[in-house]
Amino acid sequence: MLRSASATLRIVAHSTRHVSPPFSTSAVAASTQPNAALDLDPSLKALLQDIDISLTSHKHVTAKTPPRELETVAIEHPEEAEDAQDFVEDQSERSEHRKSPAARFGSKKIGAVVLPTELQKSITALIDASDKVQLHSDATRLFFDETEGWDHAYDVKYRSRKQGARHSDRDGTAFASVVLPAHYSAICAVLHQVKHRLGPQLNVQRIIDWGSGAGSGLWASMNTFQKSNSASEEPSLSTSNIFTYLGIDKRDELVAIGKRLLRDTDLGALSATWQRSFREDDIVKRTEGHDTLALSAFMLSTLQTPLARKKFVKELWESGAHTIVLIDHKTKAGFQNIAEAREYLLDMGRKELNDPETADWPVRGAHVVAPCPHDGSCPLYSGKSVSLVCGFSQRLQRPPFVRLTKHAREGHEDIEYSYVAIQRGPRPSTVGEGITTHVGSVGRVGAIGREEAEQIRLKEERVTKELVLDADHVETRHEAEATDQIPAEISPVEILEEVEAALRNEAFHWPRLVFPPLKKSGHIIIDACTPEGKIMRLTIPKSQGKQPFYDARKSSWGDIFPHPPKNRPQERFQSKRQGASRGDDIGKRAKGRDHTKGEKSYSKVEEALKERKRASRRDRAVQKEDLALLDEQ
Repeated sequence: MLRSASATLRIVAHSTRHVSPPFSTSAVAASTQPNAALDLDPSLKALLQDIDISLTSHKHVTAKTPPRELETVAIEHPEEAEDAQDFVEDQSERSEHRKSPAARFGSKKIGAVVLPTELQKSITALIDASDKVQLHSDATRLFFDETEGWDHAYDVKYRSRKQGARHSDRDGTAFASVVLPAHYSAICAVLHQVKHRLGPQLNVQRIIDWGSGAGSGLWASMNTFQKSNSASEEPSLSTSNIFTYLGIDKRDELVAIGKRLLRDTDLGALSATWQRSFREDDIVKRTEGHDTLALSAFMLSTLQTPLARKKFVKELWESGAHTIVLIDHKTKAGFQNIAEAREYLLDMGRKELNDPETADWPVRGAHVVAPCPHDGSCPLYSGKSVSLVCGFSQRLQRPPFVRLTKHAREGHEDIEYSYVAIQRGPRPSTVGEGITTHVGSVGRVGAIGREEAEQIRLKEERVTKELVLDADHVETRHEAEATDQIPAEISPVEILEEVEAALRNEAFHWPRLVFPPLKKSGHIIIDACTPEGKIMRLTIPKSQGKQPFYDARKSSWGDIFPHPPKNRPQERFQSKRQGASRGDDIGKRAKGRDHTKGEKSYSKVEEALKERKRASRRDRAVQKEDLALLDEQ
């Protein structure tokens, strides 16, 4: 009897679950169904209510409601948004102008390099036509070292001509997908620095590229030297100022890849040719070489003997180009090659100045444009061995094909390089072209300096008002001195072309940071190569002034610094004796000043803990022995 009743109740409850919301008498009474409400027994109503409560408290599996999305709110006043955007731009511009014009000129760099769209499309089309798996294995075989990682040197040698014919196209594709973007970024950084230092007087229209390879020098020079009236936002080969390009390279497989990259690209008025050697009829006359640039990037390291490198540098000098740019890897061997080439080029320039037969030549001699502020011997190169390297770093935003070929997660990579840029003629004087002033008197004050001068002026006004009681005298006095209170150099003159010309000439004698600066709260330490031909340690304290201290704090590796130090600089040099430690702290603090004594390492900490445990065990054993002796006594 009870079993049948419970079964009936379960059937009724099941039917109510699927027909209507949780069953209840109130729900039935309030429903709009045509059937009238049932007249049930009170005991049955109570039982049904208990079943209703149990059903509503049961945890049903329900679908998760999707999270609410943020609704877009329309801006009622679009002019407010424009004002906010203008405010952000004004703030960023104001922060940039807090530096002095001279410091901005000395720290102007290219930033992170992004490959042009034309070059990315050409390399992507080249990769699409190859085997992706084979491409990664070829790149790993050629450029990956287990100890040093990805290396950008290309020194592949084939055992036979048949092997070279099989691998030339594949290896050239791997070179274009791994090394060419890095070489392009380094060459762009150097050419940008040369263009910035020489200014309008540099009008390059002809490029002679030794070691042209797959065309990294061609693409970098074409995108750096653009026409002044070019209206396109992104530089392209068709809008370049270069009309003649001569590539010299014996690596036919790389030259073939370079030609394929230019196949579907609009070259404009460019005439590009390649050949295996530099011939005599390619020499440019001295009177016509002002628009010619001789370029060699990462070529010196491929020459095995010093005699071959010397012959190669002599060929660059005899080409007739007025500007010569040499780039190599930032290694001890690469820096040594650059230092030797620099010394040889300057020696040939000195011979021209001392030779009476060249007295009627329009241009004689040579000087270093960058990075050195002098034409003497390199203070970091002793002639035999190299312990410190003068080099710089350039960041490249990796295109997708580089990340896929290297299987790399990072979206950027840094390439380190050493370089020298030499131009024919004497080094420019320190007097500006447009403004006849003393050295160091132009462009040394920015927004920080103007704010400091204004604070000093207001402070002097308050003191004067307290001391002088005559109000009329105070007003007339300050009205007369209002225009003379702030020096002329504090006024915003950075927009003047004359100031930039004066700074450009002065910059040939500013020290360059060849190591990262050491920044502390009260002073900035800079190890720089100075016009005296020495590595000097410059200390810029806060007491020197807000503007010099701010410029020093915002300086970085590779900048040229315009402010002379408050204190006498210290000369840093390397000892030529073997085993000597003097000069080892060039580019870093003296040992023990910034760090605690001893180097922190997990192995030393582990040994210290073990020794402490052994000592505690010995102490406990000694205590036990002493207690045992006392007990016996």
